Amino acid sequence: MRIEKCMSRCVPLVHRENVKMQKILLLYVLLFVWVFAEKSIPLKEACNQENNATACYLYALPLVQGDNAKVQDLKEEGNLYMRKGCSLMNDNACTYLGENYYTEKRYRAAMPYLEQSCVHNIDDACSALGTIYRDGHDTRIDDIKSREYYEKACMLKSADACYAVALVYRAGFGVDKNRTQEKNFYKKACDNNLKVGCDRFTELDNEDKGIKTSMWDRIKSWF
Repeated sequence: MRIEKCMSRCVPLVHRENVKMQKILLLYVLLFVWVFAEKSIPLKEACNQENNATACYLYALPLVQGDNAKVQDLKEEGNLYMRKGCSLMNDNACTYLGENYYTEKRYRAAMPYLEQSCVHNIDDACSALGTIYRDGHDTRIDDIKSREYYEKACMLKSADACYAVALVYRAGFGVDKNRTQEKNFYKKACDNNLKVGCDRFTELDNEDKGIKTSMWDRIKSWF
């Protein structure tokens, strides 16, 4: 009898609790949508009517992130407002577009945005341009431009870019081979916490001091 009573009373109770939770979740969802709409509409208006670059970027950002980025129409709208934000000189919008197109391997589309971000001292943008010109992605290989972009990224504390410049001077891509410069850029990479840069600098520095580096240590320095 107790079991029968429980079955007749407990199941409806569980059902009522589930319905209650569903209602609460629905209210949260509706609240989120309302808050987002209240915030996004003024941003969209400020972008379109006042040419407010920051508003364009802030309106676009949630449209190109998370689940929204998986919905083609939302992502395209987000990219549209990102492009407008960039055209109005919002650095964050330009940086997003450059990085996004670069990740998608749409290098020609990425280049103007990366160039604008590099002008505003975004190290990843400068480094990406160095790689594009080094490897000839959607453009001809240009060792001089590649080195110049890598050098600027290095100046902005990109350890990988410093190491890339060292390899340029080691191999003589677009410049005369220069051991002093090679060593100098290994040191810069090391100063920015790249271990392989430290290892290569130490190896060359030891050679300059007449200290022999074992073959095993040389092999390890390349990994």
